[in-house]
Amino acid sequence: MLILIKMTVDSVDALVRKYVLINATQHAGVAQAKSVLGSLLGDYPELRDKVLELRYKVERAAEEINNMGPEKQKAELQKLGGYVETAKRVERKGLPDLERKDSFVVRFAPNPDGALHLGNARPAILCDEYAKRYKGRFILRFDDTDPKIKTPEKAFYKWIRDDLKWLKVRVHKEAIASKRLPVYYKYAELLVKAGAAYVCTCGDDWKKLRDNSKACKCRSIDAKTQLRRWRSMLQHKYKEGEAVLRIKTDLDAKNPAVRDWAAMRIVDKPSHPFSGKKLWPLYNFASAIDDKLLGTTHIFRGQEHSTNEVKQRYLYEHFKWEYPVVVTLGRFSLSGMVLSKSQIREGIEKRVYRGWDDLRLGTLRSLKRRGFQPEALREIIVEVGPKPSDITISQENLAAYNRKIIDRTANRYFFIPNPKKITVKNIKIKSAKLPLHPEAKRGWRLFKVGKIFYIDQEDFNSYKGQDVRLKELCNIKLGDVSEYAGSELKSIPKIQWVPEKHLPVHVKFPEREVKGYGEMNLTKAKTGDIVQFERFGFVRLEKVGKKLVVAVWCHE
Repeated sequence: MLILIKMTVDSVDALVRKYVLINATQHAGVAQAKSVLGSLLGDYPELRDKVLELRYKVERAAEEINNMGPEKQKAELQKLGGYVETAKRVERKGLPDLERKDSFVVRFAPNPDGALHLGNARPAILCDEYAKRYKGRFILRFDDTDPKIKTPEKAFYKWIRDDLKWLKVRVHKEAIASKRLPVYYKYAELLVKAGAAYVCTCGDDWKKLRDNSKACKCRSIDAKTQLRRWRSMLQHKYKEGEAVLRIKTDLDAKNPAVRDWAAMRIVDKPSHPFSGKKLWPLYNFASAIDDKLLGTTHIFRGQEHSTNEVKQRYLYEHFKWEYPVVVTLGRFSLSGMVLSKSQIREGIEKRVYRGWDDLRLGTLRSLKRRGFQPEALREIIVEVGPKPSDITISQENLAAYNRKIIDRTANRYFFIPNPKKITVKNIKIKSAKLPLHPEAKRGWRLFKVGKIFYIDQEDFNSYKGQDVRLKELCNIKLGDVSEYAGSELKSIPKIQWVPEKHLPVHVKFPEREVKGYGEMNLTKAKTGDIVQFERFGFVRLEKVGKKLVVAVWCHE
């Protein structure tokens, strides 16, 4: 760290320039002003009392240096006696290879009882990445055979398809479990005939026997009688709770949950968009049968499914099938956002959340609404990879991936969040022409200006009585009645502005809404555009009208 005995204006300017250059060389030629300011204040706490002036110097230096190009940046940094950090770049190796034979088939099996969230997106994206690598097939299987507890809803089938399409996941085949009930009945009957499954009518007494590794009276009933009892289940001669079909396993298994687990149950009043059947397979039975019949070779599943895997392996042993390769994934979380479908559903029912796209949620619909790009989600999930350990991704980390993508395409506009009206006397400028993007040649924003302007109240409070520059326009002596001070570029603070003719803008945040003024050029943008409000952040335009623009906050 460079130690300065006395901070002169020249030495501070040189220090700022050096820090900006270092940051630029570490970030592919684009310095992040906020990061630079944080580093400076951390290394030089004596500069904290001049933070506003320092921020202006950093922003001005960053604008100039970001337009230099990486090679010129490195050359100037070396002249200043700085360093160029090159070594710590980690070569990306991509996803690890998987154990496999000739074919490669993966399945993604969401329950359509809610919208997909980022946690769901992880196995879907990993399956898609590997299917593309190995020239395999991706099956979308709707796991919708719970018509009582996690009841499916018709709208969610389409939402899931749409979300996968948005994520650029290629689906080769689709299967809907609730439309395959005859298939499950067929294989259940084969197990009954083979003596590998039995109809249990013991009710609550069975659990006590199971916990003590003892068989119930139904387990030893002969196959012929079992078959008759099974067909009585098919004909709904038993009512809900009176009978279940169980798969025979090891009654001495260490985990009581896998002992003679339930494969079929009766639901008297099913709530389902596609079927009114009253005999339904439970998750482990339907999933295991379909994995075999659909040709699944690899299963990506969470740690919480380890017991389910043990159950399903018993079923595969009965049929003498080979179990697929399992890739275990740890829990995937996003800090500060809700991913649990049960919590989201409860919050929607209690009107805590406005819907599945509420900005506080980690659903794909919410992230899309905010302006996150599918490429960013894919990139961060691929980088994390198929790890069995639990992972928590910060919103800042996710924003960094997204920023790299949208910064290249987001047009720039002025937005004043806390408008303060000022009058500028003797101003000689009548119009202004500013670029839509600092780098891309995408056109211009045209302004007609007079003596009335709006600036941010915070800027007014900070710089009142000082010379400031209305960004890319002119200099003024700031006050309630300000004075025009020429157009020469000076080392003075630079602030945002909009002219007298402006546009009301509302920006929605997860927990609040900010109302302010934006430039009239916003009326030329389109609903759905992702733009940057300078010195404020990236937003997605949710409504563009001639009298109001509504935007949704994405990130800085």
